[in-house]
Amino acid sequence: MAQNKGTYYITTPIYYPSSNLHIGHTYCTVMADAMARFKRLSGYDVRFLTGTDEHGQKIQTIAKEKGVSPQEYVDEVVAGIKDLWKTMEISYDDFIRTTEPRHIKRVQALFMKLYENGDIYKGEYEGMYCTPCESFWTESQLVDGKCPDCGRPVQKAKEEAYFFRLSKYQDRLLDLFENNPEFLQPETRRNEMISFVKQGLEDLCISRSTFDWGIPVPINDKHVMYVWLDALSNYITALGWPDEPELYEKYWPVDVHLVGKEIVRFHTVIWPAMLMSAGLPLPKQVLGHGWLLLEGGKMSKSKGNVVDPVKLIDRYGIDALKYFLLREYTFGQDGVFTNEVMLRRMNFDLANDLGNLVSRTVSMIEKYNGAVVPETTDDVEAVDDNLKAVATGAAAKVEANMDKFAFNMALEEIWVVVRRANKYIDETMPWILAKDEAKKPRLDNVLHNLAETIRIISVLIHPFMHTTSDKIRKQLGLWYADVQWEDAFKFDMMQGEQVKKGDPIFPRLDIEKELQELEAMKNGGDAAGGEDENVPLELKPEIEYEDFDKIDFRVGTILSAEKHPKADKLLVFQVKMGTEKRQIISGVAEKFKPEECVGKKVIVVANLKPRKLRGLESRGMLLFADNMADGKATYEFVTTDAEDGNTVS
Repeated sequence: MAQNKGTYYITTPIYYPSSNLHIGHTYCTVMADAMARFKRLSGYDVRFLTGTDEHGQKIQTIAKEKGVSPQEYVDEVVAGIKDLWKTMEISYDDFIRTTEPRHIKRVQALFMKLYENGDIYKGEYEGMYCTPCESFWTESQLVDGKCPDCGRPVQKAKEEAYFFRLSKYQDRLLDLFENNPEFLQPETRRNEMISFVKQGLEDLCISRSTFDWGIPVPINDKHVMYVWLDALSNYITALGWPDEPELYEKYWPVDVHLVGKEIVRFHTVIWPAMLMSAGLPLPKQVLGHGWLLLEGGKMSKSKGNVVDPVKLIDRYGIDALKYFLLREYTFGQDGVFTNEVMLRRMNFDLANDLGNLVSRTVSMIEKYNGAVVPETTDDVEAVDDNLKAVATGAAAKVEANMDKFAFNMALEEIWVVVRRANKYIDETMPWILAKDEAKKPRLDNVLHNLAETIRIISVLIHPFMHTTSDKIRKQLGLWYADVQWEDAFKFDMMQGEQVKKGDPIFPRLDIEKELQELEAMKNGGDAAGGEDENVPLELKPEIEYEDFDKIDFRVGTILSAEKHPKADKLLVFQVKMGTEKRQIISGVAEKFKPEECVGKKVIVVANLKPRKLRGLESRGMLLFADNMADGKATYEFVTTDAEDGNTVS
């Protein structure tokens, strides 16, 4: 296992549940998830937080229009957000809701700390208010008399309010930006905030009294807290500050707040000032990513010009969408989203480069070496050394780019390996070597080197596309082996693994056809192939009855199950089949608890050739079925009530 390199705390913004999330929110969360997975894999104790910001006038107004309470409204939308993150396989450790009691009492504690320190006072606020953005603006900040963020109309508002003495912290904030350049990145955002602070800071309105959907101000229940005190404090309230501080003391200060550029000001001016007032440590870093633009404008729920990620996932898979979002756009810069750019990236990088490499290599090992990864031989050429150097040198380059949140460059370094391996096939021409028996040692070395390179690729892509990584490792015969980041630095770890070609991991797309289908979906229609159409399944190649007849299926009873001592993914079963008891090992430890398996009547492939898996012999295979539950694939034993030892036909 990777060494413990310490803690790593990363957060996304908490999203505002005024409607379903769009691909712009997905972009931020996918980045945070990739970093969290990368840090876990490389040896860090990671805490990954996301959540929802559920108070405010806009929520109250929408709920009233729908005839439900604000709580009922946000409960429904938040359930949809959690379903989206489940579909996206987002690996968050905690999901904070600002309507939760744990958050409410801790925000009130923070308010009191700022108040007791003399940094909160009562006054009157007058300004131009944008309800969709929940932001006050001065006349000079408006653009054509409208909100500078969303372009919608604003209304003049005047009310009694509590204020936070933000102006008091102007000099300390300026010092933070100027003397700690890494606190806010990229550089363009830091320069913007330095300019903003130098213009002079006004005290901040932190309560409202004209609506009541919010957290009550503890010293005046006629007021509710205004959005930013409520929302920003989630990063410490989710860690238990101040009443249950164990997680707070372990993970705070946060390593990275990952936010969109439009809320950088709140996270780098307001939030640090509040922490300064409370005497709490400041975040180590705030990173402001760019916007995904659609037809030249920012995607916005307020504007209604959004792309639904679920439709793209349903059509192309989670990993294809994740790869596109991380590979196509440079962190910190705006990027234009178009279907054509997405489809071409999927075709060229995923289907042509990666998918083709895996398919060609596994096919050749099956054809030329009986589906067994050969051992390395002494027949080495310069081109082999070059491939090894490129493959084993990639992990350090990926690490360096990930430290800079340069996801696109990290993936580019991985694809340097992918392209080099494809070129290696063309240079060595295994199909020519296979025609000459005398060149079998050379052929074995080539096939071994290709398998090793793909193994390394499967480790490197795991933080970005873990499902694809698992599919590749299954085809390489590594389904039982845990993914270890250290293994990406090593060559010659494989010998004797049984490869098995599967379905294409990324089928090639007909771009013109896909563009038409996506346009039809955008306009409210369905893509071709409705529910009632008889669409043939994608199947493995046909076999003869004689081939099937060779398999001996038997009923077995699981007597015991335990974790493999050397592999986290493996369960070691003792199975009784009539008069015989044998040991069978399956890669399902992540799907089942050992005690849940005992006593089950299962179907066994009983005449499978024995093989050793991490030092223990397995004699047979158990049958499992995929089952979709709550939108997520799960495993089930294929079971029967027949007597153990009976044949299955």
